[in-house]
Amino acid sequence: MTRSVQALAYTRPSALESARGGRLLGLETSGGLTPTGAEAHPRFFSGFLSSPRAAAQGLLAVADVAGARYYQQVSRASLDPVVTGNGDRLRFESFSGCCGVYARLDVGREGLDGAETGHGTTNVDVNHPLRAALSRMTGDDPLHLRVGPDELAVTTLDGAVVEKKVPLPDRWLRGFAEAQVISAGFDLRAELSAAEAVRFLRSLPSGSSGGASRGAMWVVPAGRTLRPTTRPVPGAVCLPGPQRLVASRRVLREATALRVYGPVADGAATASAWEVVLPGMRLTLTLSPEAARGFSGEGGVLEALATEEAAEDAELVSVLLAWEPRIDPAELAGRAGLTAERVRAALIRLGTAGRVGYDLADAAYFHRELPYDADRAERHNPRLVAARALVSSGAVVLDGDLASVASGERRYQVREAAGVLSCTCRWWAGHRGKRGPCKHALAVRMVRRAAVVSAGGAR
Repeated sequence: MTRSVQALAYTRPSALESARGGRLLGLETSGGLTPTGAEAHPRFFSGFLSSPRAAAQGLLAVADVAGARYYQQVSRASLDPVVTGNGDRLRFESFSGCCGVYARLDVGREGLDGAETGHGTTNVDVNHPLRAALSRMTGDDPLHLRVGPDELAVTTLDGAVVEKKVPLPDRWLRGFAEAQVISAGFDLRAELSAAEAVRFLRSLPSGSSGGASRGAMWVVPAGRTLRPTTRPVPGAVCLPGPQRLVASRRVLREATALRVYGPVADGAATASAWEVVLPGMRLTLTLSPEAARGFSGEGGVLEALATEEAAEDAELVSVLLAWEPRIDPAELAGRAGLTAERVRAALIRLGTAGRVGYDLADAAYFHRELPYDADRAERHNPRLVAARALVSSGAVVLDGDLASVASGERRYQVREAAGVLSCTCRWWAGHRGKRGPCKHALAVRMVRRAAVVSAGGAR
């Protein structure tokens, strides 16, 4: 597995301290991007939280996921959560070490007591002493949140005093992109009241995150609750590895509802998202289709990465982004002079660089800038790299709706029907396109698009 090292530098550790009239939660920031450019320690927010205990437990849940491996635990490397200020909300995000669970806590204007936030994205320090202090919080005493250094710290800095170096697998970078693409295809499938949400989530199997998570189960809406079923009957939602929802138990005391999102069941295990609604905020856990199958290999972004048109469109669209909490593709299309379809493809490509995410509750993309070299997700995508190598070596021969691809000592046939490519390789036989195109189909797609562009230029 390809890895880099993410170096995080903080002016001091984040801490929960006693203050006049309540408590102060100071979250320190490291290396982020803002509308004015890169900043070593950006400041995004300073104000009171309307639901302190819910916010504390929600932040702990995101940190739980960042420090967990739900499948084949080897080492406990944890990347500090990412926080994005979108003007009217703060979003805290993390990914599990096994790349199979994506967590996000959205704290809206109501949860921030009506205060505005800054704009930008950075990492925040969530250390072990802070987690212990947040875990001990009881009641709803006033809690002041500060994201970024205070003014005194800014004027007295002599350099970073807290440093962390975290291994950063390329799978994590690709996982952020794939989770966004997959979520965009989900629909709201069920909504439970607070009491039913607590009852259902507490009924799920639990266990150590270090153990192998159980296989997929299915649930179907039944009245006001969800009923387990042994097979994907019509209307059922897949719950792949129910133990991976263990972080949601942090916030059960504060839950007001549970919303379940997913695709239409087709018999195979699928990803799904589980959103716990809290006062003024939402905690969402998105699960990959299998505990042993991280988001990084789903292949949903490959089509967008395989076309130069999407690359050019993404460059144009990126200039128009301004940390919007909701991105309107139709509005972007008008400003960019592109079709809505091309804007959506550009957003998918921007997602591979960590520059957009998807909010299920809003059914809309949002702008963020991950504070690390997320372009590596494209450069090190195995299928994309292999497909480009096939194209450059002249391995693809087109013949109408058919194409022949020489790969190693074998030659594979790729057929196009209604815009969908199929292949005679073992990958296609095993997945039937449900995990994106194989490298042969991807190479054929590249060559066909190049041929269309060449023909258009000739005319």
